[in-house]
Amino acid sequence: MKRQKDKIPIVDSFDFSSGTVLARKYEIIEPLGAGWEGEVYKIKEIKTGIERAAKFFFPHRNKGNKTSCWYAKKLHKLRHCPILIKYHTQETINYHGFPVTFLVSEYVEGELLSHFLKRQPGKRIPPFQAMHLLYYLAAGIESIHLMKEYHGDLHADNVIVRRYGLGFDLKLVDMFHWGSAKQENIYDDVCDLVKLFYDAIGGKKVYAKQRKEVKEICCGLKRSLIIKKFRSAGQLREYLETMEWD
Repeated sequence: MKRQKDKIPIVDSFDFSSGTVLARKYEIIEPLGAGWEGEVYKIKEIKTGIERAAKFFFPHRNKGNKTSCWYAKKLHKLRHCPILIKYHTQETINYHGFPVTFLVSEYVEGELLSHFLKRQPGKRIPPFQAMHLLYYLAAGIESIHLMKEYHGDLHADNVIVRRYGLGFDLKLVDMFHWGSAKQENIYDDVCDLVKLFYDAIGGKKVYAKQRKEVKEICCGLKRSLIIKKFRSAGQLREYLETMEWD
């Protein structure tokens, strides 16, 4: 841990160990992931035994608690979007003499999409199953877009697969937090949805041999073609509902 000139520490990792007690309320169980803003841990409420997820913000990425407060407000605003985790509360701990803020949310059982795909034969899923995955993702993102918001950080390490088969039960575990949604942000989400589909079916190494229905969705991953065809997640969802499959 380093300290900046303004005395805000630069933290690369909190490195909390299992069993660590925080704020006299929570016990660390295990790490769940990390990103630019901070780290996410699985925790347990000591008094109830209920498992939660906690996102700890690196102090230099959360000056004046602006990032954590904005993130909490965004999750609260989108609390009726079923694809997002549910925010509970904000807490603060003392970390090496400096306050660190963390947000407590519901803990979702499941598997990261990236891990799920790695377990599949050839590390990919069949196109028809991938279309089901894309459909449920697009429907979830559509609910966010209808609230005039966007996700901004869609990738396989931010998607939790809770159930699969004919359908998918999915949750998104992180979001980009800066600014209100603009049309370009909506387009970014749509292009990221198509890229997730492209990667799920095997990516570049198998794309040339894919059916025309697949290629008509991927548009060769050309942004201009994708946003011309799908101007929102809702349009992508509607397309999947009505497309013909020979």
